[in-house]
Amino acid sequence: MKNRVKQPTEKKTMDTDTAKASKKPASTFSSGYAPVNGLDMYYEIHGNGYPLVLIHGGGSTIQTTFGNILPLLAAHYKVIAVELQAHGHTKDRGRASSFEQDADDVAALLKHLGIPSANIFGFSNGGSTALQVAIRHPDMVTKLVALSAVTRRDGLLPGFFDGMKNASLANMPGPLQEAYLAITGSKEGLQVMHDRDKNRMVEFKDWPEAELSSIKAPALLLSSDKDVIVPQHTLWLAQKIPHSSLAILPGVHGAAIGEVCTVVPGSKLPAITVALISDFLDNTPPATAK
Repeated sequence: MKNRVKQPTEKKTMDTDTAKASKKPASTFSSGYAPVNGLDMYYEIHGNGYPLVLIHGGGSTIQTTFGNILPLLAAHYKVIAVELQAHGHTKDRGRASSFEQDADDVAALLKHLGIPSANIFGFSNGGSTALQVAIRHPDMVTKLVALSAVTRRDGLLPGFFDGMKNASLANMPGPLQEAYLAITGSKEGLQVMHDRDKNRMVEFKDWPEAELSSIKAPALLLSSDKDVIVPQHTLWLAQKIPHSSLAILPGVHGAAIGEVCTVVPGSKLPAITVALISDFLDNTPPATAK
């Protein structure tokens, strides 16, 4: 694959009253592709402030995972949202997906953008990837937020892996399929994305506890009380990861952020979740260097 970089496109938007009240510069939007470890990796940048990287869930795109909270986050931070291998605008590299490789791709993108460190927020598969960024690239992570992350097979509901062995496009959520096809129009690419995510989970192995205890960034660990991730696993993570805080939110997988498959019209929960995250990012002291 050629190391092609699509120059970011940028446009400025501003609500005049809001901008005057906050005395912040006009927010900006840009998007582009960066040569990252054999990928042309798609990214978007929204807003201004300290960098906050968003990492989507499996089978998803930036918008399907974060579309309902991205504007709230971009009002306070420079949001850098990515699409990982085989997802959304980013094509497949021809190799199996792994949380470790996804983490290395995110780190390489930040280096490409000239960002030495950032806050990282991931959901579901993206939450596990966010943990791996903190494990593999500790100096690049200022603070860490992981929603519905998993690091052990017993962290998922009983029967999850039996069901995953038989997963097919027929039972992949329709909104996720529609979002992918709206971007690419490729049914072949949709199958590749599905299979990459399926195989990653079928072959999933427990992470060594030593990896979790090595995380030095302050961490906010979130899950939902009716999540695919059992609440006990998130509690266990909070006990293993130093400098971590824990919150169990009401609802099912993704409802806390208004993910496209579980969004509840009119729910205030996504705004509450953003408030929790913002309070953590803005008021938690950074880790003390050893």
